[in-house]
Amino acid sequence: MQFFIDTANLGEIKEAYDLGVLDGVTTNPSLMAKEGISGADNVKAHYKAICNIVDNNVSAEVIATDFDGIIKEGRELAKIDDKIVVKVPMIKDGVKAIKKFSSDGIRTNCTLVFSAGQAILAAKAGASYLSPFIGRLDDISQDGLDLIAQVRHIYDNYGYETEVLAASIRHTMHLIKCAEIGADVATCPLKVIMDLLKHPLTDSGLEKFLADHKKANQ
Repeated sequence: MQFFIDTANLGEIKEAYDLGVLDGVTTNPSLMAKEGISGADNVKAHYKAICNIVDNNVSAEVIATDFDGIIKEGRELAKIDDKIVVKVPMIKDGVKAIKKFSSDGIRTNCTLVFSAGQAILAAKAGASYLSPFIGRLDDISQDGLDLIAQVRHIYDNYGYETEVLAASIRHTMHLIKCAEIGADVATCPLKVIMDLLKHPLTDSGLEKFLADHKKANQ
């Protein structure tokens, strides 16, 4: 499973990259605003800075919700760097735009997906990635992991090439369960990735090893 980090913070992206496990980055307007990035030129420059850190797969989200606007914005984003994947919302004009981008050889990430029906439409339109938001489904008392399993099953049934990118991951168990189900990608905050390192037996084992080493060398 590939690991993407869901942030626009350059320091966090570099930390994940330096760990040696980062495969890509997902962003959105809210994450850009959180870093104080505003204005079209500044946003494009920030995306370029992200592309300069990672090897591939930087999802850059369009703001427009109409077909012509999505196409215009998406093409501008794709020009920033070959690593850019145009992030398009799961709406009628978004699906139409994904089909157009696919025909033009521009990679896409269909975002804000909450049902298997939406997942089928995105795959048939040729989306490169599909982003089901599992944490937000959990928030309304639906099991987001069930959606990942359902989409995985449907895509395997028909050989769809769209990759399942589990999004809105809140904690390590979300990530581990997505790996068990067979999600192609998980995107999450840096903390979730770093929390995978933690186990009390690792800590106590290392403490004992160091203590024994110290005794042996006194």
